[in-house]
Amino acid sequence: MDENALNTSPYAPLKITEFRNFVTGRFLFIMALRMTGTVISWWIYELTNSPFALGLVGLSEVITAVSLALYAGHYIDKNEKRNILLTCLLFYMGCMVAFIFLSSGISPIKAPWHIAMLIFTVIAITGAIRAFSGPTFHAIIAQIVPKAMLPRAAAINSSSWLIGSVLGHALAGFLIATIDVHLSFYVILAFALTGFLLLTTLKPKKVFATTHQNTWQSVKEGVSYVFKTKEILSTLSLDLFAVLFGGAIAMVPVFAKDILHVGAVGFGWLNAATDIGSIITVTALTLFPLKRNQGMWMLLSVAGFGACIILFAVSKVFWLSFAALVISGCMDGVSVIVRSTIIQLNTPDELRGRVMSVNSMFINSSNELGQFESGIAAKLMGVVPSVIFGGCMTIGVVIFNWIKVPSLKKMEY
Repeated sequence: MDENALNTSPYAPLKITEFRNFVTGRFLFIMALRMTGTVISWWIYELTNSPFALGLVGLSEVITAVSLALYAGHYIDKNEKRNILLTCLLFYMGCMVAFIFLSSGISPIKAPWHIAMLIFTVIAITGAIRAFSGPTFHAIIAQIVPKAMLPRAAAINSSSWLIGSVLGHALAGFLIATIDVHLSFYVILAFALTGFLLLTTLKPKKVFATTHQNTWQSVKEGVSYVFKTKEILSTLSLDLFAVLFGGAIAMVPVFAKDILHVGAVGFGWLNAATDIGSIITVTALTLFPLKRNQGMWMLLSVAGFGACIILFAVSKVFWLSFAALVISGCMDGVSVIVRSTIIQLNTPDELRGRVMSVNSMFINSSNELGQFESGIAAKLMGVVPSVIFGGCMTIGVVIFNWIKVPSLKKMEY
């Protein structure tokens, strides 16, 4: 392959050995994370039979993730990123050991809600880990591939994340049904360990940030950059509210067990459905990128996402519910690509850790806040009305942005 073909190929970054190892290691780590989330959701609902408890899972993680996010961005920019990733994975594997113990039956604590409280505590620790690992995974890409390849590397990175997420959800459902919750955590630990070994092959990375700023000045600089860069702020804000209100995935254990009656395997596939749809879109947009009107396409796709959530809420048939979530993932994939490309292209190297941490606060933590919001809404309204409400609010957010933020629908890159 000649140099020109290499530079224009959508898969050019995969020619770089270090990037391949990075993507594969992150893929395995994401699989472990998604398997953990799926197993925990099923386990918690089995213990408590409470939709509200599912909301507490999200709250437990978001408290520590958001509390540490801004400091994490400062720390990431001031320290070597490879070492941060490896440390995060070591702590995460420690959390898996804790889950193995709690699910083993040898713990002296037997009351279901007491066990649930200990699970929430370990989840809070994983939230702290994610505050550092998530932004680091995104920030390090620009130090592995040339800048000209960043859009393609971001798309490949998003695709690997989504594939890992799909396989993690689906495999977790299969494992719950075949080897139970306790043994599933051993499999998760094995995936995390393999990802750790691959990431040890990365080279140490240069630290770009200056050293004269104190922590507050450093954090303020990162936040200020996000809020004064309208391209970044607009996409993050839209995604924040869409995910916050459209978090139907949090109620999937209830739909799988009590409404659709499909058991653990069906639950795993419903959990994976959104990411399956996202993979379809991300793969298509990697091969055939959006050339114009990216902002308008993002708004329309978020509205479509909300409509699919409403369809999922009213469906009583498994295949229709699954299809609604797959299509919602297709819609979400547009937002994933547009947002990740805009952030990668508009962030200076010395600010990547801090900007990615703000991104993590807006996007990743909105998933957990959305999960908590879903738990509260389900308790107040009932499960099905609460999911319908979330879908309607998502569409409402799009209408508001279309009218009040006209620059968003005109945004291009």
